[in-house]
Amino acid sequence: MKKEVFTDDQKQLARIARALGHPVRVYIMELLSQQSCCYSGDLSDELPIAKSTLSQHLKELKTAGLIQGEIEVPKIKYCINQKNWELAQDLFKNLLKK
Repeated sequence: MKKEVFTDDQKQLARIARALGHPVRVYIMELLSQQSCCYSGDLSDELPIAKSTLSQHLKELKTAGLIQGEIEVPKIKYCINQKNWELAQDLFKNLLKK
């Protein structure tokens, strides 16, 4: 059996980096970090992209665990997942220390 080369932290950091690998997603994270939560409709007013494109970006961030969403019909409220965001910051700090 082949030994695993990558640590769980490295894999998680790669998922997070991929999720942050687009300027729209970085902008969304900056915007959400400045407020407690935001509705998807408000985000679509802020960004000059189609709602379907915004939805895909939000999905990427949610899949990486960086944000969480709650359905409040007819809108979806998004917030930063504080626990995972702090973990992401720690993973990046540890990488940049080396």
